[in-house]
Order: sequence, then structure tokens, then C-alpha cells
Amino acid sequence: QVQLVESGGGLVQAGGSLRLSCAASGRTSYAMGWFRQAPGKEREFVAGISWSGFRTDYADSVKGRFTISRDNAKNTLYLQMNSLKPEDTAVYACAAKWDLSGKVPTKTTEYDYWGQGTQVTVSS
Repeated sequence: QVQLVESGGGLVQAGGSLRLSCAASGRTSYAMGWFRQAPGKEREFVAGISWSGFRTDYADSVKGRFTISRDNAKNTLYLQMNSLKPEDTAVYACAAKWDLSGKVPTKTTEYDYWGQGTQVTVSS
């Protein structure tokens, strides 16, 4: 059974930084990603990374501010968020897909496993 557990969310002022973590059980050969959902909005793709960590992809709204990375030895996914804006406020969830292709899934429907999410609130 694959389990994903996020941590690192919290309250931060605009311009600040947070680092989210997602601990995964089971095998390490997963493409992984971060999604977020703000109140009244659909869940959206934030960032993704191939199982090897070689390829990454980002939503246009976070490029240059967020960095996704992974440590396969620790079965952990990270999202470093800098220069946070109030519009970044959302519940952030990590997701995983068994994938050896080296590609980065960017759609919700492409992922198989999901964490419960962690709240990120950015105040002005």
C-alpha cells in the first residue's frame, strides 16, 4: 500500500518562504508532483518531477519562485517555495505515479496516489 504524507505547511507573510515535504512509502520509481487547491477553485498542477529527478516541470504561475526536488534514498519529495504571494494560499498535496519513462505527468488524472494535503497560507 502506497502512502504519501505531506508536511511543512503553515502561515507566512508575503515574500517569505516555505519548504514542503512529502514522505512516500514503498518503491521509489515514481514520477511525482505537487498540486494545490484554493477555496472555490479547481485543483491545479504546481510542479512535477520524473522518477530520476532529471526532468522537472512547473506551472507558469510559480516558475522562478518554486523548486521541486526529490531524494529517492529517503523516499521524499520537496517543494521549496520562495517569494510567496497571497494567491499561493491553498491546500498543497503531493501525488505519485509508477513510471519509468522519465516523463513528468502534469494532469490530475495521470497520478495514482495522493496525500491528504497541507495548508499553506500567505498573508499580505
